[in-house]
Amino acid sequence: MNVNLTVIILTLNEEKHIRRCLDSIKDLAARIIVVDCYSTDKTKEIALELGAEVWENKWRNYASQFNWGIENTGITTQWVMRLDADEVVTKQLANSIRNQLHSLKSSIHGLTVNRRIYFLGQWIKHGGIYPARMLRIFRRELGHCENRWMDEHIIVQGDIAHLEGDIEDINLNNLTWWVNKHNHYATREAIDLLLVPESDESIEQRSMTMSKQAMLKRWLKERVYSRLPLMIRPTLYFILRYIFMLGFLGGKGFAFHFMQGYWYRVLVDLKVCEIKWLMKDGGLTLEEVVYAEYGYTISPKGSD
Repeated sequence: MNVNLTVIILTLNEEKHIRRCLDSIKDLAARIIVVDCYSTDKTKEIALELGAEVWENKWRNYASQFNWGIENTGITTQWVMRLDADEVVTKQLANSIRNQLHSLKSSIHGLTVNRRIYFLGQWIKHGGIYPARMLRIFRRELGHCENRWMDEHIIVQGDIAHLEGDIEDINLNNLTWWVNKHNHYATREAIDLLLVPESDESIEQRSMTMSKQAMLKRWLKERVYSRLPLMIRPTLYFILRYIFMLGFLGGKGFAFHFMQGYWYRVLVDLKVCEIKWLMKDGGLTLEEVVYAEYGYTISPKGSD
């Protein structure tokens, strides 16, 4: 029997992943909503074939697209789940959802689950990567995706509990695709770093919260990492992950932590430097540079 749950999946040309993703939840969720950004491959056809609903909306960023899905698709189930197209719900997690979702206290508004990340076919277990507790399930109308350009989280109004079981993040695209994706991520994260960040206090004032792990990482990123010197902080972060958090364990640990924990963070810093230089050289605002160079329309704090 399907659970009183709607799963929202955002897609753009995900024909490699969407069937596997939907197969993992087709007997779990009462409703599956795919919010597509005008894919040109077979993503929509596969989703419809497997019984998902397909809605289309122009992409701005992940947060705005996900929140559009919550607000415009007529969701009536008690619970909503966020799932990416290249992710799979494990059988253990599916069983936890079936057995526990209906009996939770009304004060529980959000649920975290563990996420496993695979890189070049290998599960990355070390270096502070697993278990990553992600708030992925929440009560309808009591949660949404925070409005950020990068590292966005689901935030809710009440208490948060944890469900045993994992989501597996197994992307089947090649390394060139991974590099291109992280290049775009670096642009978005540079924008977030240059915008006035929302403080933890502002989240509390709205009576909203994210998972404790996400709150700690956000605090460390905005109160510690962001205050370290540009180009030096990626080296320190890589050493922390690879040496002190045992990232060297595992055959492909170096490749992942170097690329995701060092190369990517250097790229973010370089983009911060570039944007600042373009602002100074041209006498432009952040909004003007970001639109001219990257085509993004932004305003302070990521609002429309």
